Amino acid sequence: MTSFPDPVARLIDEFRKLPGIGSKSAQRLVFHLIARPGDDIRSLAAAITDLEEGIRPCRTCHQITDIDPCAICIDPGRDHSVICVVERPSDVLAVEGSAEFRGLYHVLHGVLNPLAGIGPESLTIESLEQRLAPGTVHEVILATNAGVEGEATASYLARRLAAGNLRITRPAQGMPAGSELEYTDRLTLARALRGRRTMD
Repeated sequence: MTSFPDPVARLIDEFRKLPGIGSKSAQRLVFHLIARPGDDIRSLAAAITDLEEGIRPCRTCHQITDIDPCAICIDPGRDHSVICVVERPSDVLAVEGSAEFRGLYHVLHGVLNPLAGIGPESLTIESLEQRLAPGTVHEVILATNAGVEGEATASYLARRLAAGNLRITRPAQGMPAGSELEYTDRLTLARALRGRRTMD
């Protein structure tokens, strides 16, 4: 069996670490790059370097950003009395795409999963509580995904955050059980946000 030159094999191994990329897909990507002009490869390498050097989590909402605080957190046109809690940075883009929500966000960077060793301390829950402490937020939308871990995380947060006049809601209509926010179409997501229900 013929082995690939070391630089090719190394890049194939790196591509295989990406979600949804198997060995064959990784090989296709590498050989596609080999066929591209050198400027394209250097441009890709520069973009990857910029991603590492220029992106950081927002100190307020934990969304990925190139400015800190992020553009959404400092936007005076947003409704600062409502926070939508999501699992991942990509979920912020999904909700923004619905064009239904004009509040702020809070990214947990995961969900509770005791079997995987992910407890409350592994998420950004304490930071969320600090944002709620001044009492200027009136509603928290728990927009975690509809799977087992997402539902458990929403229930845990609803209990932990229940205090005073804070309204705790969850997106409702149109979100099929087990669906992920990131892959929900805009119309369905917009309807779910409009029809959100209060957490018991």
